[in-house]
Amino acid sequence: MQEIYKDANSEEWHFDENSYILSETDSKGLILYANDLFCEMAGYKQEELIGVPHNVVRHPDMPRIAFKGLWDDIQSKGFWNGIVKNLRKDGGYYWVNATALRKIHDDGRVTYLSIRRVPSRVDVKNCITLYARLKSKE
Repeated sequence: MQEIYKDANSEEWHFDENSYILSETDSKGLILYANDLFCEMAGYKQEELIGVPHNVVRHPDMPRIAFKGLWDDIQSKGFWNGIVKNLRKDGGYYWVNATALRKIHDDGRVTYLSIRRVPSRVDVKNCITLYARLKSKE
């Protein structure tokens, strides 16, 4: 088990900075793979995540434009990196520094890999302000 803990003063959850949250989705965004840390941080059992849309962890504070940028970059460059606030099953949340990659298999199938690390607190603070401003314009 990875070390995860809840902030005593908020609903924010944290994970060890030397750990990675990993997942893979199909071309429709359905989860094919979720590592143990993803399950723990999201508050789901693995069998609850496999086959469901990855946006099950999309926090309502996240502006739509952030995900448009993600998909635009993945389609044009094959990867994207950014700071994301994710929603837990219990209503809590956690921040990640996410890198998403497009993977083209030998048989032509396309899947998407997401590798998430602990973001810096400066990046989180900056994103809280930016995302609130972007959400207010939606």
